[in-house]
Amino acid sequence: MKSKTEILQLAVRVLLLLAVIMVLWWLLFAKKDNHFGLSVNDDINLTPEQIESIKAIGEWEFLSINDEELVDTTRKRLLADDELVRIYYGTLRLGVDMRQVSITARGDTVVVAMPRVRLLSDDFIDEARTQAFYESGKWSPREREALYQKAKRQMKRHALTPQNLQSAQDNGDAQLRRVMKAMGYNNINIIWSN
Repeated sequence: MKSKTEILQLAVRVLLLLAVIMVLWWLLFAKKDNHFGLSVNDDINLTPEQIESIKAIGEWEFLSINDEELVDTTRKRLLADDELVRIYYGTLRLGVDMRQVSITARGDTVVVAMPRVRLLSDDFIDEARTQAFYESGKWSPREREALYQKAKRQMKRHALTPQNLQSAQDNGDAQLRRVMKAMGYNNINIIWSN
């Protein structure tokens, strides 16, 4: 008497043999065209994975501006004035958040809708490099913070000029065109938000 495992093995072998016979019969006798060939598809299509990988870049910096600001404040007193003069250093980075980008492609044409270039981070002052240039009198943390904020405003005013924003956009445009060309697109239309 045969065991259950032997019967099961025999059944699996019979099923495999039937499957092989059916495939061979279909390939040899079915009224189908049994050849294969290769064809070239010249259409380029962005896959959702490619779009997500572009957006996964996150913040893309197009221009960085190193700035140094001398900022001071004076407090009038009866006998003598108190002064606080500090030098602040910072790097302002201009670019875009790629998660806000919209990309559509058809054939060898791609349209990329870009957000406006902006300051990528509001924390651009390097506090480790900040130097006290001159200090007389006692200054509270609140007064020092006010001086810090004044330096921040000055840096933004000097760095976020229309010329710098346009330069960052031009750099971004050139970089994005190189990326799209590398992906095989010949017609690239980049639209920037105002």
